[in-house]
Amino acid sequence: MKLARPNVFHPRIVLASCRQSGGGEGDDAGLVGALRNRGLSARWLPWDDPQTERADLVILRSAGDSADRRGEFLAWTTRVAHLLNPPAAIAWNGSKRHLRGLAAAGVPVAPAAAGDATPGTALIFLGGEQSHALGTSAAGLLRGIEEDFELWDLGYAALEAACMQAGVTVTELLFARVDLIGGPRDRLVRELDLVAPDLGWRHLDEDTRALQQRKFALGVESACERLGLGPLSHRRP
Repeated sequence: MKLARPNVFHPRIVLASCRQSGGGEGDDAGLVGALRNRGLSARWLPWDDPQTERADLVILRSAGDSADRRGEFLAWTTRVAHLLNPPAAIAWNGSKRHLRGLAAAGVPVAPAAAGDATPGTALIFLGGEQSHALGTSAAGLLRGIEEDFELWDLGYAALEAACMQAGVTVTELLFARVDLIGGPRDRLVRELDLVAPDLGWRHLDEDTRALQQRKFALGVESACERLGLGPLSHRRP
């Protein structure tokens, strides 16, 4: 492909998935287009494809097979030049003790017995900032909702505690999801996903989805600048 500005550096970006998920389909189908609108070219590859390790930036969007291949997967995260979210956050979150770590930091966490309960609210963060919230409807289906600031405060507290324990900053996270359960006044964190969270695009109306996927692309653009992969970071001869 001939580049419109060949003297400007164009980072090679991979959206990585597990082979079983069929990357680029379903909920994340709009991400390549959203990135293209920001002048960023990306393609889908399985995370364990050798070409993925040659990318300038890898964004992990599904890792359903990582639990059975934990050692191999964690080793892969450290070989990638630049991975979002960072390897340290992924390793910390992949530990079965991560919720205990949040509880020890003072974050109200649901007991293990509540692990199978349907989340009352899911809070989605992009670029370390609140993006959108998903709530359970009367029919038991998730949908986009407006949530009050107290719930976002709880989400931020979980995110900040996680980053402190993982040794990363909140701004290094491209995405995060915090699932909450409980009533309006006694919400508890049921799960925190920094690895490859379901961002719930399909539950948003078309306009909101386009807006939030643009925010995702802006987060990738910001990460490129921070990592020295911005369009003017390197000049081609």
